[in-house]
Amino acid sequence: MVRMGPDVPLLNDYKQEFFWKRFPQTVLGGPRFKLGYCAPPYVYVNQAVLFLTPWLFGGIATLLCQLQVLQELHAAVLSGMLMFGAAAGVQSLALHAARRSGAVQRLGAAAAPNILADEEEVEFTNCVGPETVRFIAPGKRFGLNVVIHTVLAGALCGFGTWYLLLGRLTALYGSVGVSLLVFVLSWVTLCIAEYSLIVNTATETATFQAQDTYEITPLTRPLYILTFIAVDLADRFTVDPFPELLLTSQVLHVLFLLLPLLWALGLLSPLDALLLWAMEQALVFGLGGSPMSSNFRLLVMFVVSVGVAVSTFFIPSSLGVVLFCLSTGFLLSLDLSQVGALCRGCCRWRGPSPAPHGSFGWRLGCKELLFYLSLLLGAMAEAGLLHHFLGPPPAQPASPASEGPQAAVSYLLIILFILCWGLREIQGAYVLGGVFLNPLYPKGMSNVPVFKKGNRGLHVAGAIRRGLLNLVSPFAMVAFLSMDTSLQQLHSASLSVGFTRAFRVVWQSSEDALLQMAVVVSVRLAAGDRALPVWDSLGTGVQLLLVSLLSDRVVQFLAKLKFTLSVLVTSWTEKKQRRQSAGTLLALNASLCPLLLAVVTLSATLSAPLLPLFTLPIFLVGFPRPQRTWPGPVGTACPCPDSIFYQQMSESLARALRNAFARGSLGTLSPGSHFLGRFQDRVVWIMILERGYGYCTVNIKGLELQETSCHTVEARRVDEVFEGAFERPEGLGVTRALNVHWGNALTPCAALPVRVYSDARSVLSGVIDSHDNLRKLQDDFLKALVWLLLRHCVQRRRGFLWAGDEVSGGTGGGGGGGGGGGGGGRKSQSSQPAPSSITVTQPPEGVVAVESNVSSLKFRQDSSSLTSFGDWSDEDDLFGRQPARRTVALVSTATEAQLGHTALATGPSLPGSVEMDSLFENMALSALRPLQPLGLGLPAVDKGRLSEVPSAGSHGSLPLLRFSCPQSELFSLPSAWQTAPLLPARLHQLRPLFPEEWFRFVLGRFGPAAQGEATEDTTKALKEDEGLRELHAQVALSCLVSLGAEAVFTSPSYVYRLYCGDVPWNEGLDWLCASKELHQLTLKAFRWSFKLLFDQASLGPVESPGELFSALEECERDWYIGLVAERGWHDSVLQEKPFLFSLGHDLTMGTYTGRVLSLQDQLVQVGRLNGEGVRGQWANLSWELLYATNDDEERYSIQAHPIMLRNLTVQAADPPLGYPIYSSAPLHLPCL
Repeated sequence: MVRMGPDVPLLNDYKQEFFWKRFPQTVLGGPRFKLGYCAPPYVYVNQAVLFLTPWLFGGIATLLCQLQVLQELHAAVLSGMLMFGAAAGVQSLALHAARRSGAVQRLGAAAAPNILADEEEVEFTNCVGPETVRFIAPGKRFGLNVVIHTVLAGALCGFGTWYLLLGRLTALYGSVGVSLLVFVLSWVTLCIAEYSLIVNTATETATFQAQDTYEITPLTRPLYILTFIAVDLADRFTVDPFPELLLTSQVLHVLFLLLPLLWALGLLSPLDALLLWAMEQALVFGLGGSPMSSNFRLLVMFVVSVGVAVSTFFIPSSLGVVLFCLSTGFLLSLDLSQVGALCRGCCRWRGPSPAPHGSFGWRLGCKELLFYLSLLLGAMAEAGLLHHFLGPPPAQPASPASEGPQAAVSYLLIILFILCWGLREIQGAYVLGGVFLNPLYPKGMSNVPVFKKGNRGLHVAGAIRRGLLNLVSPFAMVAFLSMDTSLQQLHSASLSVGFTRAFRVVWQSSEDALLQMAVVVSVRLAAGDRALPVWDSLGTGVQLLLVSLLSDRVVQFLAKLKFTLSVLVTSWTEKKQRRQSAGTLLALNASLCPLLLAVVTLSATLSAPLLPLFTLPIFLVGFPRPQRTWPGPVGTACPCPDSIFYQQMSESLARALRNAFARGSLGTLSPGSHFLGRFQDRVVWIMILERGYGYCTVNIKGLELQETSCHTVEARRVDEVFEGAFERPEGLGVTRALNVHWGNALTPCAALPVRVYSDARSVLSGVIDSHDNLRKLQDDFLKALVWLLLRHCVQRRRGFLWAGDEVSGGTGGGGGGGGGGGGGGRKSQSSQPAPSSITVTQPPEGVVAVESNVSSLKFRQDSSSLTSFGDWSDEDDLFGRQPARRTVALVSTATEAQLGHTALATGPSLPGSVEMDSLFENMALSALRPLQPLGLGLPAVDKGRLSEVPSAGSHGSLPLLRFSCPQSELFSLPSAWQTAPLLPARLHQLRPLFPEEWFRFVLGRFGPAAQGEATEDTTKALKEDEGLRELHAQVALSCLVSLGAEAVFTSPSYVYRLYCGDVPWNEGLDWLCASKELHQLTLKAFRWSFKLLFDQASLGPVESPGELFSALEECERDWYIGLVAERGWHDSVLQEKPFLFSLGHDLTMGTYTGRVLSLQDQLVQVGRLNGEGVRGQWANLSWELLYATNDDEERYSIQAHPIMLRNLTVQAADPPLGYPIYSSAPLHLPCL
């Protein structure tokens, strides 16, 4: 975000013009009368005629009926047939126009422009031209929809004519004037629906899916109308008229006039959202279930639950009803996904597989099955015995509420509710709705052990609550229901549904069921001996259903009211949110306060989101939709490199959430609840998807790591809210005990210990640019490389040799003495074959250079031998030895093809260049010091002649090394590593740099490990073997030269470049890159040496070889040292490597940074969000992006709002509207 403040436009100029063209089209059902450009009059006339066609046909049929020429049914049939013919004609014209346009487009091929390339401007030729027809009636995408929509248009017009006959309207309202008014306005509604169905479908303000793939939107308005008509037909043809049905028909006829307004405001749901919402509401409140984590699970659970309720109605025995409802309710409340996983596991069973989390409930095993079976059998035995022996006989009247065994259970339920509520309240940071701080909550947040120690008392209280809620309460509620008198009147639909729901909700949501039964019991006890005829006639099951529905709607109303007040108050108090219209909107809301309360009440009644338009204090009722809000599957995200941090912490966070849910630390768990977690720069969004007995299904999302100013502003406020709850001072007065952030959308709940990476970043000024430190780097590099080479030998001995070992790949083995063997070192595979008179050592097929990252590979490709002019710079010193500014890598053709790059070009390619091989036939170009800075010291290129470079494989250049100790063969290095194309004199000059004492020390440590059982004499012989020492010295020094580290480091940029793997070209680099493992070990050794430099700068120098050996062991065991962009970094985070280190370069500040990740238990602070505020903002986001297409990145509704957390809420929405960088699949957490 760049621009913040109240002056940010709601819609930019282009979007405003687009909106005011689209909205009239939505109101009228599809006609486009406002185009934004001049169009011929026949375009408007054609649309008007098509819009009024259903009214014309209906008027004719109504007139004939009024003249008694036709009966009502015949008039309706006539109107329907005429409309069917007109609809078929329109669809035929649309199909014909599409074919003609398609033929012209195919003939014109690429030269012909698309007539609809600009959807807002069409060139019309005549009134029935193909472009005119396609503009007015675009047609359907599927042939089946053409048939269905055409038939439905005829049926809608016929039934609509029957619905709006003047005789029927006069009979309903008893006034001809009212009937005429209703008749005229109702036909406008019918014309809107017919036009949307047949001619052109308008974009609906109530949009659920981002794309209407199957053309469901045209069916929305007609099906709502057919629902109104169905009620009227039921009233007409009912044998015994119901006054209630007649009244409903009268009211619906009036609402019929308002349907265009409701469609325009987006209050009526699309068909897919309506179906899912209706199933969810029926499942939760009618059948005792829970919202589901996916649409498929919702459909299956709804069908099964309906089957259970229907079966209950036909069971003749009340005892059978009790046992059947209890058993099915218990089974359906379990996590049935575990049963599917168990069945799939049994089908491919290969042996016992341990539970992934090693604790009870994470998977369905023997312990879990035994526990659930014991609970079920115990509950069925209790219910059967109590109903048989203590249930009232059918003929006996009901006893008073204060007498009998059920009365004792009633008092027990009230006590259990009070205990569970109190024990849950003290678990969180705040009590009494987040108003007061909890004095019992631990104050020490310095570290996890201190926090756990202070939280022991609350853990005990949580364990007691868990036992009361999960074990004692269900059995008490089952006992209460089993002894209820209304079980004797089960053969009615309401009572069957009521008790089916009651026995299931006992397990599905024990805490909610306990509240509902406490309310019902309290009403009975308060009434005493007085009769409540209407209430008592409902039966206990229906009473519980009504209490459940009422309590849910009251909670929604209070949450929506708090959200409304937050929007109203902050629109004035927050200066950055105060727009010029703020005062006017506040005055308007104050003057229309009853209307505002009515909107909030209607929203809560429908369980629909309260939509603040553009997040301003302009409130509308959004269309009802499922609790998940979004239609797509759970788990979609916009991943980026930072996503791995959320992926790593999700499993540990799930464990912590499991414990918090079980103890009640996060309050009441209900599907649709939202929580926000905060740790360092990470923001975690947690949503409850599903709730059942002993489990809870959640979705964990990770938001971006403070990359925008808006995100940073809201994250800072989140930190302040958490600090006020968890980092409060010891002494709490009355004022300090209040939650000063009560109006915020976030209410802190608890701090959870989570195993997560702590991210520490530091600027390396004074470390990487210190000459004293850089002098040590070369020595540390050789020591680290020696350690790695010897460890490589130990691993090879133990059978842990890395994949891709090229010991047998062979370089020719240095065979063929004399000067010709292996004369030119290694060449790129793109080189030409060597002449037959010269023996050339070729690399094995498939050998590749190890690339540190993608950028280094591109650098090498772009700066290959004389193919880039970037090397011809005046910055080079022509008379001094400078590292060449290019990087050459040996890359196989197959690998290059896989990476999508072409092979590196070799040889001179600049205009005017000459073949230097013929001029300096007996001298390597690298030896010409004046030519080297010009880029002419190139790798040998096979052009028919070969420059002679001293052969590393020639015995005439390097003497054969013989071991004096037989055990030295265990530490011998591959022959390919001994063929560096370097002069022996050069290596001899660098020989003092090799750390011999360190080599002996490390050999003494690794010797016994490689030999198994080694004596002191054997170890001593190994240390004194000159041949072994010279072999390792030769390889280590060759790597030193090939890495360009033979001189003391003086430049931080050069150190950073080597750390990244961008090694300047030299005569040994090709040899080093050809040996994949050696290249890996060399790069690793350099990175380790820099890590040692980093540690010594902060902790002091290494004092002994043993300390250095331990440090290197720790690097191997506990550290990943590399770059953030590397695959190894990603894998190490997911594998939970204890520590990670990376060196970075801040180009803007010109500084080098070190980044250390430490895996440890940290406290993640979690708070509850106002769920209705989240749903309201998501509803506005859906309307604003899908209907108004307001995707401006600087729009007002995405700007930072520290109270509503608007920017974070938008991020947490599902793609494509939101952009979380991580989103987990539904996680099923055990909560027992």
